[in-house]
Amino acid sequence: MTLNALPAQFLTPVDVAALFKVPVETVYQWRKKRTGPPGFRVGKHTRYHPQAVLDWIAQQMADDISAAA
Repeated sequence: MTLNALPAQFLTPVDVAALFKVPVETVYQWRKKRTGPPGFRVGKHTRYHPQAVLDWIAQQMADDISAAA
């Protein structure tokens, strides 16, 4: 990854919860169960790369479409 490829801002669990309109606790449970978008730790803080969240959304949509077929 180059410096130019860095996102303008990494997302917090609160940001991810607001994006999906779910409680923040749901985001923490997704992380604990490894079912949500992949996050990473910065010290004691969890952050999400915006592209990783977009990739996770695309995978969820593809899985949903294939399950419905």
